[in-house]
Amino acid sequence: MNADSAAIVRHQAPLPAEAAPRPSYVPCIVIPFYRHEHAIAALVARLRPFGLRTYIVDDGSGEQSAPVLDALERAESTWLRLLRRARNGGKGAAVRTGFEAAIADGHTHAVQIDADGQHEPADIPRLLEASRNDPAALVTGSPRFDASIPRSRLYGRSFSNRLVCLHTLSRSIPDSMCGFRVYPLAASLDVWRTQTVGDRMDFDTEIMVRLYWRGSDVIGVPTPVRYPTDGVSHFALFRDNVRITRMHFRLFAGMLLRVPQLLRRPAPPAP
Repeated sequence: MNADSAAIVRHQAPLPAEAAPRPSYVPCIVIPFYRHEHAIAALVARLRPFGLRTYIVDDGSGEQSAPVLDALERAESTWLRLLRRARNGGKGAAVRTGFEAAIADGHTHAVQIDADGQHEPADIPRLLEASRNDPAALVTGSPRFDASIPRSRLYGRSFSNRLVCLHTLSRSIPDSMCGFRVYPLAASLDVWRTQTVGDRMDFDTEIMVRLYWRGSDVIGVPTPVRYPTDGVSHFALFRDNVRITRMHFRLFAGMLLRVPQLLRRPAPPAP
């Protein structure tokens, strides 16, 4: 072996384990689940081709959902992990459980997708591409609705989005309620540890605003949204509207404390 080939061999030798670089972008999928046993198998089948570790977080669904979830975990054990919460804590609590498991397993980002089939899994590569291009950002689906959305939900959503413009002093957030997103895990869990974030239907909007306050840009990716394929909605008209109203009061108060910071923030680049 001559000197040149020896140098090549030395250069190609593997690094010791302690010196190996940590992957900078390792995505996974997190599905908060509560009694959508009639829709989850179809969703899992559509996620399989992406080859991403996927966490289903069963948020205290009880015995009615257990056989379906157990069968899926057995059939898809190479890439699907089932996490169970003993009691129902709400969507936000379920997502946090999934994020904590994901970051412990070495993931850096998580695609959140709802279990009821309303989101389009085929758009996951587009959301991940936007996230890879700006790993610190929160990437969210920007919904394109069909006729299945209830008019009351559409009007309520529009009003909530207007309030988010006020809470952020910005028009840069395309939609504040879509549950189809790519989160930076470390930043998201830091928000949970240091700030108040709702656990139920107030979760999606509140964590987005608080991540924006923390410095994350919000990037929208257009995507179709349908309501829901299994006919099951867990939105409690009175209780959840009260929660959402309280959340907006919290965010308005938080905005008042951050006015100078928000006014100094540069506008995001045009898409």
